[in-house]
Amino acid sequence: MSCATDQPGFPRPSVVSVNGVVVARAAIAREAQNHPAEKPIHAWHAAARALVLRELMLQEARRTGVTAESLTDGEGRRETDEEALIRALAEREITIPEADEATCRRYFEQNRQRFRSADIYEAAHILFAARPDDRAAFAQAQRDAAAVLAELTQNPERFAALARAHSACPSGWQGGNLGQITAGQTTPEFEQALRALAPGETARAPVTTRYGVHIIRLDRKIEGRVLPFELVHERIAAYLAERTRRTATAQYIARLVSRAKITGIEIAGAEAHNVH
Repeated sequence: MSCATDQPGFPRPSVVSVNGVVVARAAIAREAQNHPAEKPIHAWHAAARALVLRELMLQEARRTGVTAESLTDGEGRRETDEEALIRALAEREITIPEADEATCRRYFEQNRQRFRSADIYEAAHILFAARPDDRAAFAQAQRDAAAVLAELTQNPERFAALARAHSACPSGWQGGNLGQITAGQTTPEFEQALRALAPGETARAPVTTRYGVHIIRLDRKIEGRVLPFELVHERIAAYLAERTRRTATAQYIARLVSRAKITGIEIAGAEAHNVH
């Protein structure tokens, strides 16, 4: 497939068409803004595919006599006539069975760890602040942390006093106490250190994060638990319905693509759900 260029940054196939209807190059260039990519050519191709699928759905809606009234969402945004046609076609042609309770429960039993509450850590730390890219400051922070950790090894009961004296974190005023922490509330390095500690244990070596160097103590760990099925039933049903919708939509559009004459761009099966 040969390419030319209409404007800088937007290479294009020579002609993109669907059953003889040409998709305007200017429309593809505008649509490319909705498909961020590392290279303009990739955004251009993604835009072209999206518009080809849109045109294919519109042609099918008109061929089969679909009619629809535009809907307005909760924020007052109204569908265009074309969006309404595509929605009505999908509603008519794509059957999406609801997941019954037995199906939801089976999914729950097979994926119980996905519905587990997060572990909760009660922890304290002493922070020696320094940016890793500031070599001198970072080296000093490492030395200070090592010295304080050595003192803690001999006198662990002095953690709170040393936190108040040395920590650059506001928690130092509370003896380094961070309260309860769950996944995502600290840096990955900090979380990894917490997971490796037993309650009451202080990390044997300082821990480096983007904020500096930490001495970390785990005071208590509350293990997460698998949530009851009743609490996650609706979430599972919604997930299964969306998964089924995407699969059914992709299969339906793939059938339309197989019967259509499309030039200038290739449509892979995995892209067949990308209609908006």
